[in-house]
Amino acid sequence: MKKIFTAAVISVVLLSGCSLKHFGKGIINVNGHVITQAEFDRAIDKELNNSMFKAFGGSSNFVKSDDNIMYLVYKEKVSAELIIKELLDEEINKRNIKVTDEDIKNETAAIIDKVGSKEELQKLLKKRGISNDEFNKDLKTQIKMKKLINSIEKVSISDADALKYYKTHPEQFKREEQVRASHILISANTLQMIADLKKKNKKITPEELNAKIEQIQAEKESKAEAILKQVLANPDSFEKIAQKESDDRGSAEYGGELGYFTKTTMVPEFSKAAFDMKPDTISEKPVKTIYGYHIIKVTDRIEPGIMPYEKAKEDIKFFLETKAQMEILKNFTDGLMKSAKIEYIDSSFNPENISKNAIKASKINSEKAKEVSGEN
Repeated sequence: MKKIFTAAVISVVLLSGCSLKHFGKGIINVNGHVITQAEFDRAIDKELNNSMFKAFGGSSNFVKSDDNIMYLVYKEKVSAELIIKELLDEEINKRNIKVTDEDIKNETAAIIDKVGSKEELQKLLKKRGISNDEFNKDLKTQIKMKKLINSIEKVSISDADALKYYKTHPEQFKREEQVRASHILISANTLQMIADLKKKNKKITPEELNAKIEQIQAEKESKAEAILKQVLANPDSFEKIAQKESDDRGSAEYGGELGYFTKTTMVPEFSKAAFDMKPDTISEKPVKTIYGYHIIKVTDRIEPGIMPYEKAKEDIKFFLETKAQMEILKNFTDGLMKSAKIEYIDSSFNPENISKNAIKASKINSEKAKEVSGEN
């Protein structure tokens, strides 16, 4: 349980809003405040949609049953987070902690300063599927948590603290050579072509297949060359053309932006071309890889070496401050938990029963596996 509640302390700031209305069936009573099934359902859906299960459809394709061990893991985690959130909300109200418009303005400005610009922040939010309303709610919660921590104990990280960390963790400040690049991809994946052609014509001969692939490859290459000519005629149009023409829709949304990467991050042909280029240049010809034809734009380069202390200092101080605040919040929460009156209205949310159900589910799954194995 200690690990569950430690993780919950860190995760609770991500639960949007600090005063959800309690409607519907109650499942847990915390000091007289009831957590409802609806709150739990919203919280676990959010958790699953931001987990490794997102790639498999997230919450909509997840079996929410006490027979599913993974569901029980998330059930205990999310329940713990909701209990802690309730306790912290109660404490925030007791201390009359408020968030002003000025607080939100300053916190937003600090985030924009870290990411680079308002546009970069919007890109990050869009990439993570977070709406502006969700961002503002989460930001408000984060500010309240910071104010709560500061009311418990002030955290002050000095330059000396940062320098000590820098000197004692040298491996964290080594950096490989990196480039920042964008690309426009004209997809020409041979394996995908073969699959598509065979699907359309199951009787296609090897000779016909090869001829068709060569034809498609030539068409794709011609298209890439035509787009490159268009880009070179007006380099400032790269982002707009990428948004319209690139088959890599993930990066196309951001004008083809791929961010910084090392030599081993990308496929060899792409890496070699990008690292051979100078900043603010565009590839002279389309670069062929297993994915197709790439028009590459390199925008920056970072040489290998050790990040200077002065450049790392603010990030180190932020890291150390956050770490100290999380420790304060954890210790404070441990105290609140000891004195809290927690009633599991729905006994299936009791951690002891979750553990029992996990053992039961494990046995059922093991027996099913044996049955399948025996049939095979």
